[in-house]
Amino acid sequence: MTIALQYTNITVNDVDEALGFYRDALGLQVQNDVSSGDFRWVTLGSDAQPGLGIVLSEPHAGRSQADGDTMQELLTKGVLPMLVFRSDDVDATFETVRASGAEVLQEPIDQGWGPRDCAFRDPSGNTVRISQAPAA
Repeated sequence: MTIALQYTNITVNDVDEALGFYRDALGLQVQNDVSSGDFRWVTLGSDAQPGLGIVLSEPHAGRSQADGDTMQELLTKGVLPMLVFRSDDVDATFETVRASGAEVLQEPIDQGWGPRDCAFRDPSGNTVRISQAPAA
């Protein structure tokens, strides 16, 4: 038996604004764009990990009003789980994302536990880290 992560959801305030970060700055490709009423779910992925995607949606998309309100509150506070990407060149990735105007939380540094990483906030305030494995 095998099991693998297929996709994860990222809650954002504005899907189009988030595409500017995840697609344009990070270089992910749109795999699917589904609308239902006033809401959209956009799945993005990478050739580096076929079959794995992230789905962008707004707090109230597919949720009750109360649950959507709670998600919006958590998003506004910046306490939703962070997303960590892997890069083979974190310094180059950092410069590309910084040039997009994304909010820098941490410039690339070598961490004591091994990786070199950096951090940004996406346009909705989600923390996004980018990590590079230490040289062997």
